[in-house]
Amino acid sequence: MNILIMGPPGAGKGTQAEVIVNELGIPHISTGDAFRLAIKQGTPVGVKAKEYIDQGLLVPDDVTIGIVEERLQQPDCKKGFLLDGFPRTLSQAEALEGILARLNTKLDHVVNLKVDREKLMVRITGRRICKVCGTTYHVVFNPPQVEGICDKDGGELYQRSDDNEESVEKRLNEYDNKTQPLLAFYDSKHLLRQVDGDQDIHAVSDELISLLRG
Repeated sequence: MNILIMGPPGAGKGTQAEVIVNELGIPHISTGDAFRLAIKQGTPVGVKAKEYIDQGLLVPDDVTIGIVEERLQQPDCKKGFLLDGFPRTLSQAEALEGILARLNTKLDHVVNLKVDREKLMVRITGRRICKVCGTTYHVVFNPPQVEGICDKDGGELYQRSDDNEESVEKRLNEYDNKTQPLLAFYDSKHLLRQVDGDQDIHAVSDELISLLRG
């Protein structure tokens, strides 16, 4: 099964992606992971991507698309895959259509996690991360036993610099502007599945899995 998961920052995509890949036995393909693999393997597009990254420049679309195409040709994608973080724009979505056509396959589902904007703001600005092990907490929904201290290793918890209200507002606006056309694109192809991401984490997982297995 070939799935694309979408949703704004703070919607819980990472958590739900983990549930999907465990349940369906397919690889989770994020663009970040695909870049790291291509660079590690020294593939031609990986080498190109590294040149841009080393200079602190944005990697152009054609290189990103090349890396995604390379990743989707790996043997572990034969049974399917879960795409996360690509496509981000309409032109990338059209490029993905071309990649899948060349690979003689197609998307089965595009899952969009919907969460109220105010709740997203609370979710993101309340996040705290352990400096030692990277475990994520939340001051309201998942607080540590001792404020500011990680339960696992006693490491200090910190707030990401871009998890403040002003930065989050910008990120949400950018997401809305770029992804609304994408949602319409996939809706027109009858691939879009809307899931209420405001529910309890387990309820979201259950709805997702029953939808995908449906």
